[in-house]
Amino acid sequence: MSAVETLPRTRLFVDADLAAGAAVSLKDGQAHYLRNVLRLGPGAAVLLFNGRDGEWVARLDAVGRSEASLTLLAQSRPQGPGTDLWLCFAPVKKAAVDAIAEKATELGASMLQPVFTEFTDVTRVNTERLRAHAVEASEQCERLDVPEVREPVGLRDLLRNWDERRSLLVCAEAGPARPIAEAARALRGRPVAFLVGPEGGLSQSELDAFSKLPFVHPVGLGPRILRADTAVLAALATWQAISGDGTRRPPRPETGAEV
Repeated sequence: MSAVETLPRTRLFVDADLAAGAAVSLKDGQAHYLRNVLRLGPGAAVLLFNGRDGEWVARLDAVGRSEASLTLLAQSRPQGPGTDLWLCFAPVKKAAVDAIAEKATELGASMLQPVFTEFTDVTRVNTERLRAHAVEASEQCERLDVPEVREPVGLRDLLRNWDERRSLLVCAEAGPARPIAEAARALRGRPVAFLVGPEGGLSQSELDAFSKLPFVHPVGLGPRILRADTAVLAALATWQAISGDGTRRPPRPETGAEV
């Protein structure tokens, strides 16, 4: 038994409740990952989080082909308030939509909402796959939560059911739009969502509909036409740098946990 001097780098998202001394069981994919990919054995330390109870140091007690058991030792970080930054996006091709889920998670999006627009070419979205990418990104970027991944909706339904207390920033390629940095400063501290359209852009009828909605704010991302996945990165990164949580996080405290 020796004290953990530095926290382990392996992080896993779990559904189980986390508390000191609790036992956690991992199944199938996660057990395989620990045993066959990382080649960890009994006594190894990993970090676990569930989006509710903070992050915990856990000791790997046993690991087999399809199951692993761990014991929680000490909390390494308490659960703090998450971000409140939504991303609505028109689905694009498989590799690009996977990248959107991954990078939006890294940039702090709290909700991912696929939206079918008039010019959206993709007709099906695998939300389980998107969530898997979001989970993996949260594990790697040291988030304490995982963004919610919602089922796709049509743009008309999205707007019909919108809570007008949340501003919707539409990344528009055409028509009047304020610079995104200006909008970020003006809306600082208010709940917002971004909408990024498909590769073909938004239709004129969609843009006309937006002009009649007081909660919609068209924003520009600069003089160049961006791919949809690039537009997502530009919008979220700019917002986080100006009005979000884009500041350096203080270092973790040492836990003193025994393994």
